[in-house]
Amino acid sequence: MTNPPSTTAAASGDLAGRREWTAFTVLLLPLLLVSMDVSVLFFAIPSIDRDLAPSATQQLWIFDVYAFALAGLLITMGSLGDRIGRRRLLLIGALAFGAASVCAAYATSPEMLIVARAVLGIGGATLMPSTIGLVRNMFHNEGQRAKAIGIWSGAMAGGIALGSVLSGVMLEHFWWGSVFLINVPAMVLLLVLVPLLVPEFKDPKPGRFDFLSVPLSMGTVLPVVYGIKESAAHGLDARHALVIAAGLVIGWVFVRRQRSRSDAMISRELFRGRGFGVGIALNALAAFAMMGSAFFTTQYLQSVLGMSTMEAALWSLAPSLAVGAAAPAATEIGRRTRRAHVVCGGFVVGAAGFGVFTLAGTDSLALLLIGSGVMSSGIVAVMAIVSDLAMTASPPEKAGAAASLLETGQEFGGALGMALLGAVATAVYRADMPASAPDVARRTLPGALTTGDDSLIAIGREAFVHSMRYASVTGSLILLTGAVLAATLLRRATRPALPAAEAPVAGAPEALRVPARV
Repeated sequence: MTNPPSTTAAASGDLAGRREWTAFTVLLLPLLLVSMDVSVLFFAIPSIDRDLAPSATQQLWIFDVYAFALAGLLITMGSLGDRIGRRRLLLIGALAFGAASVCAAYATSPEMLIVARAVLGIGGATLMPSTIGLVRNMFHNEGQRAKAIGIWSGAMAGGIALGSVLSGVMLEHFWWGSVFLINVPAMVLLLVLVPLLVPEFKDPKPGRFDFLSVPLSMGTVLPVVYGIKESAAHGLDARHALVIAAGLVIGWVFVRRQRSRSDAMISRELFRGRGFGVGIALNALAAFAMMGSAFFTTQYLQSVLGMSTMEAALWSLAPSLAVGAAAPAATEIGRRTRRAHVVCGGFVVGAAGFGVFTLAGTDSLALLLIGSGVMSSGIVAVMAIVSDLAMTASPPEKAGAAASLLETGQEFGGALGMALLGAVATAVYRADMPASAPDVARRTLPGALTTGDDSLIAIGREAFVHSMRYASVTGSLILLTGAVLAATLLRRATRPALPAAEAPVAGAPEALRVPARV
């Protein structure tokens, strides 16, 4: 059943009131948990190894199956939410996420844990597009919606850092399964409050669901993301190249199918305004920088400065304080000036953060934290503005599909960032290491640490810092290119002019599209 619009949302001023903001706060819960689950196993693996004794391959799947299931099903779940209702899909996903969390916590075998993590990923794929899709429909006032999406972007970025720290704290006092049980109270709260606070939204004329597009979309996303991530970890070889190529071929078939069907999973209406495509592209570029920098900042804290995993995770929270303020501040500035200027400025600030990394030596914790804070603040500012641009440019009835494409592009961008910047850093590191060094030491700095040779470890740390500088220069140049692209593309972007008051279930004719003040 579709709830009637609240009086505040339906008022002529289109301003959301206490009810909508309370509902928005509730919607941040699943977003935080989904992003936290990406990193929640960082500290739990040693305990899982002792209790479940997984093989090396099983351990990799325990880590990766969550992200793969999440990325592979985002497009499907976004389209499904538009058809059956975003609130309904959110509740189904919350139930699945909570149940899978309990199964993961009490897993008695590696196989059981892998399956539970896969279901967590499926649940996460329903939660992420549903939350931002609901935000798109709950906030009709442009300024309020921009502020809400800014907070949403900051919460998503902060959740990954928070997950590793929270799991470390839990493991200090409880068994490894407790890192999954964190999800259960939040999901129960969500199941109780969402029906009371959040109205339902869905496409009134969705057409038939295209079941064949489901395996095609997964066959596009999963091989490409898998191939890129494996290339970042082990180097690009013929096998990884073939996997990526297979995904691209399936992607071509998928796109052809979407263009030829009236009831396509990805509606052509989404791309009628240039603001949507531009927003997805720039958001992916921002994710490229964010995840690419994580490749070497985490290793720097642990392998160069010699911190424990817990200590490194705690220090990594420091930049999050700046990140949490950056997104809402950027959206507020974007209301008062051209958003193109804010996005360009965010890219330049991010490039400056990479520049700070180039000044770091083998004992430069302060510089690393400052660089991370500056870079992340600029990038999250970009994400907040372009996410709002993409969601505002999409028809309200297609908000779920729009959100899923935005987040899928972010997955691709993050994987590419880790692959490219990781490849640059690895190449420089190996070139700096002496040819006489053991192969394990020449591959990675953690490998050099295992040799126990103090002189070789010192050389490895210098080589790593040198490689970080080259990767940072590469990242800085890419972000400056992003600033140029933003200045060029956003000037021509358009977005739809929304009616004075939108109904929760959008059934009105498509609004005229007018040039955006971007």
